[in-house]
Amino acid sequence: MLRPRIIPCLLVHEGGLVKTVGFGNPKYVGDPINAVKIFNEKESDELIVVDIDASVTGAEPDFQMIAHLAAECRMPLCYGGGVKTAAQAKRIVSLGVEKVAVSAAAAERPALIGEMANEVGRQSVVTVIDYKKRRLRGGYEMVTHNATRNAKRDPVEFAIEAEAQGAGEIVLNSVDNDGKMTGYDLTLAKQLREKVDVPITILGGAGSLDDIAEAIREMGIIGLAAGSLFVFKGKLRAVLISYPQPDAKEQLIRDAMAARGQA
Repeated sequence: MLRPRIIPCLLVHEGGLVKTVGFGNPKYVGDPINAVKIFNEKESDELIVVDIDASVTGAEPDFQMIAHLAAECRMPLCYGGGVKTAAQAKRIVSLGVEKVAVSAAAAERPALIGEMANEVGRQSVVTVIDYKKRRLRGGYEMVTHNATRNAKRDPVEFAIEAEAQGAGEIVLNSVDNDGKMTGYDLTLAKQLREKVDVPITILGGAGSLDDIAEAIREMGIIGLAAGSLFVFKGKLRAVLISYPQPDAKEQLIRDAMAARGQA
């Protein structure tokens, strides 16, 4: 049965685990493999790992790193970064990765999503939409390459196209909220929910478990990804990897879903 999923998102930069704010100023927070081991112990629902260098530099995925992550990971793993071909997606899945995320290459050539779905199955294809609020005209715009390029695509329209091409999941990643820990932007997610049928995961802005509970109350069954929430502790943002205990997580989800049903 489908249920809300609480998902740590790890960013890899120059081989290390980092956290960004507004997609910039990466702060080193540890070793990716060690982080995976900790999330194994904490029984995380899933894990997203994104190499934030690969697409920007034009490099292909670091298959050796991916193999090490997949060998260690005991939960469903989604990898993104530098994927440009269906053959690369197939190789990544063959290493033990359940989902392959694509963003910039799909924005440039949406047919890639269908090619990947044909190769690995649509359940393994995730389309990531990094987006920002438009400052002058209002609404939202899709960006790529760590928010350095405007994809010149409307996020909702692109999500509809991605689903038609064969995407099995959409990840909405707010550049404006990234690392701010002030709560999710649910406005675009609600718009998208009305337009696509595939699962949606939101990312960017979660600062507490209350933010996750609020998103479940507002959205119901959805993926709730976060970075800073699971790697920082306290106002000084000391590095400490955390994740809710299984019983506490299930209670949070039950309470939030019950509140949604009563609303």
